[in-house]
Amino acid sequence: QVQLVESGGGLVQAGGSLRLSCAASRRTFTNYAMGWFRQAPWKEREFVAVINWSGGSTYYADSVKGRFTISRDNAKNTVYLQMNSLKPEDTAVYYCAADNVSAHLRIGVASSWGQGTQVTVSS
Repeated sequence: QVQLVESGGGLVQAGGSLRLSCAASRRTFTNYAMGWFRQAPWKEREFVAVINWSGGSTYYADSVKGRFTISRDNAKNTVYLQMNSLKPEDTAVYYCAADNVSAHLRIGVASSWGQGTQVTVSS
């Protein structure tokens, strides 16, 4: 397992941008595909985006495609989520997750989870 710590959440107006970061504890960061998920109040956790170990392959939920970008810096053991054109419906706690298999993350399965960071988008 790997320890994950998210940061970068906050309050932003609709149409604005935020960049989330997730720092991983292990040197073997490149063993892991990384993903972002979110959970809004009274809703189930949902998949947002995933990136493979090298950063060469990404996949997004339809609801964020074209607005969010996932990336990673393996030298810094960090994965990012750049969120543009934010909407009130993007308001949620955002979680970082890691797994050895990208396909697992796409269906919400992960070996490690972060503690989450709150993103609030005001209208």
